[in-house]
Amino acid sequence: MSFLTVTELDLVAYVKLNRPDVRNAFNPEMIHEITQTFHSFNHRHDLRAVVLQGEGKSFCAGADLNWMKEMVNFTFHQNREDSLKLFMMFEAIAKCALPVIGMVHGAAFGGALGLIAACDEVVAEEGTQFCFSEVKLGIAPAVISAFVARKTVPGKVRPLMLSAVVFNPHIAQQAGLINEVVPAGEGHTAVQKIIHNYKQCGSEAVRETKKLLNDIDRLSWEQLRDRTSTLIAERRASSEGQEGLKAFLEKREPSWRN
Repeated sequence: MSFLTVTELDLVAYVKLNRPDVRNAFNPEMIHEITQTFHSFNHRHDLRAVVLQGEGKSFCAGADLNWMKEMVNFTFHQNREDSLKLFMMFEAIAKCALPVIGMVHGAAFGGALGLIAACDEVVAEEGTQFCFSEVKLGIAPAVISAFVARKTVPGKVRPLMLSAVVFNPHIAQQAGLINEVVPAGEGHTAVQKIIHNYKQCGSEAVRETKKLLNDIDRLSWEQLRDRTSTLIAERRASSEGQEGLKAFLEKREPSWRN
C-alpha cells in the first residue's frame, strides 16, 4: 500500500501525501516511502523540480496517532532508531538534488513543520494553521529543529517552538518558515509561477547551487575559497555554462528555454 501519490508533468514531479483520512499524518511506512522517493529524484536529470503537497483538507498533521501510541512502549534505543529514520526523511528532502517546493494548506502541525523547513521554497494558503505542538505533549521538536533552525529567524521562531501556540501563515512568513502567502485555493497557481522561474535557469546550475548552499555552513573559510572558485570555473567551462554565457552575449534565449 502506498501512502504517496507521485505524478510527473512538464518536467516536474508532484509528490502528494495521501492519507487524507488522518490529515496525512505520517507513520513509519510513510516515512520510509517519502525517504526513498526523494532519494530516487537524485538520479533524475530529466526533472527540473519537485512539488510536495497534501491530499484532502490539510497538508500534514505530523505524527500518526497509532504510531504515537506505539512510542509510549518503546525503549530508549527503539525511540532513537525511530527518530533517526525521521531525521533521514527530512534530510532526503533537504538534500534532494532538485529544488523542492512546498504547497501548504489547511494545517501543518508538529513534524509537518520539518517537511516545510526541508523544502527550498514554500507557498502557504491563507487560513492555514501552523503549530510546533511537541512541548504540549511533554516532548520536544528535536528532530525538526536542525532543519527549522537553518531556515528561520531565531528570534521569531524560538517563542513559537517553546510555547506551542497556533500561528497563521503571515507569522510563519515573518519567521522565515514559508516564503509566500496566497489566497485560499490559489496555491497551485503560485507554485506554477515558481516552477516557471526555475525553468528559466540552467538545470545543472540550479543543482550545483543547491548543493553548495547545503554545504556552505560546514565549510571552513579555506574550504569555501577552494570550493567556490572551483565551482565557478567548472560552471564557466561546462556546456551549459558556455551556452548560457553565449546566449547572453548574443542576445538570444539559451537552449533550455526552448
